[in-house]
Amino acid sequence: MPSPTQITVAQLLRLIGTPEAPVIIDVCIDDDFNEDPRLIPTAIRHPFTDIQTLVPNLQGQKVVVICQKGLKLSEGAAAILRTHGIRAENLEGGNYGWRDAGGPLVPAANIPPLNDDGHTVWVTRLRPKIDRIACPWLIRRFIDPRAQFLFVAASAVLPVAEKFNAIPFDLEDVFWSHRGEQCTFDTMIEEFALNIPALQHLATIVRGADTNRHDLAPEAAGLLAASLGLSRMYRDDLAQLDASMVLYDAMYRWARDATSEQHDWPVA
Repeated sequence: MPSPTQITVAQLLRLIGTPEAPVIIDVCIDDDFNEDPRLIPTAIRHPFTDIQTLVPNLQGQKVVVICQKGLKLSEGAAAILRTHGIRAENLEGGNYGWRDAGGPLVPAANIPPLNDDGHTVWVTRLRPKIDRIACPWLIRRFIDPRAQFLFVAASAVLPVAEKFNAIPFDLEDVFWSHRGEQCTFDTMIEEFALNIPALQHLATIVRGADTNRHDLAPEAAGLLAASLGLSRMYRDDLAQLDASMVLYDAMYRWARDATSEQHDWPVA
């Protein structure tokens, strides 16, 4: 039975990948982390010894603090945050509990480095349609909620990546791109080890829409239609991305919770 200041693995699993997900702070010491250098999706590492330095950036947010076993380090760090008015809990069982329950863990080595402002920077071609919207959604919901996305002319992607230390994606001959019949969204799921059934289902739909293979999933044609409609509604690519987040949030929740639900008329 968790304490009133703890969150269970099952409860956190329901929040991961949704707009309601908390800020996750991993305070494991380096020796513990290096035993298994993987992170719960969106988690950031921070020393427990100066957890109070995060307070200005955590105001008004819900926070979950994690350590190796969910004991003294996360308990103490969460308690300190609560003295500053932060809604902070620690994860029951810590990283061990999450791992033993089969929760997704992202290899830390595959997460691009943060810039001086504390977020990753990505760059791709302008006027996104499907993959170049789906990938930013995936990154913000499962890797880096504060990720910054630059949309530039195709010929400028690599030069901008070099000059601004950005990660190019969905462009030929770069790491984060299509591989064979797989689209960039598939590549990111594989490299980030996001072995989540709902994401795998969504990936099939994204692939079908992005590669014009509507036979892969009946929802692919609908995703294509919605994506093209959004691209016509917004001239600003960032505004389009913001508006499209709810579309992918809805698709993910459907894939996770509602694929068996039907809708008929007349009502029974």
